[in-house]
Amino acid sequence: MAIIKELNGHKPLFGKDVFIADNATIIGDVIMGDYGSIWFGAVVRGDVNYIRLGDRVNVQDGVVIHGTYQKAPTNIGNNVSIAHNATIHGCTIHDNVLIGMNAVILDKAVIESNSIIAAGSVVTKGTRVQSGSVYAGVPAVKIKEISPELIQDEIQRIAESYLKYAAWYKD
Repeated sequence: MAIIKELNGHKPLFGKDVFIADNATIIGDVIMGDYGSIWFGAVVRGDVNYIRLGDRVNVQDGVVIHGTYQKAPTNIGNNVSIAHNATIHGCTIHDNVLIGMNAVILDKAVIESNSIIAAGSVVTKGTRVQSGSVYAGVPAVKIKEISPELIQDEIQRIAESYLKYAAWYKD
């Protein structure tokens, strides 16, 4: 059974039709919207600052989401996919974003809508990722613009797939 723990008077809250894997951990000041999923081994730790996740957010296996005490909460928009083993820390991620496997997003970074952060990339503190861009590397830099096809074929497809996958586990 998942660990869902109240801490310092804050209990995690979830919208409708949310899937939480058996060994996920969600602690403290965490609010998640509708139709989201938090997968196996993921940790969403709202102990030192708040964490807000919009609708249709999938937090895949091994992801860690946290913030910085009194400095950097974490805000995640709608229709966001956070791939396996990514670290999301004290940043803002807008709508329709794909964060690749093992990517790291650091404090005060802002990932604008319709963007992709490539697998293994590190978005350093305070970086602003432009809407409609792919960023890659260490540190992450803009490598190209996103085409409408890439938005549909990657960002939308993965988000929709995780709605389907979550449904498998609810039956």
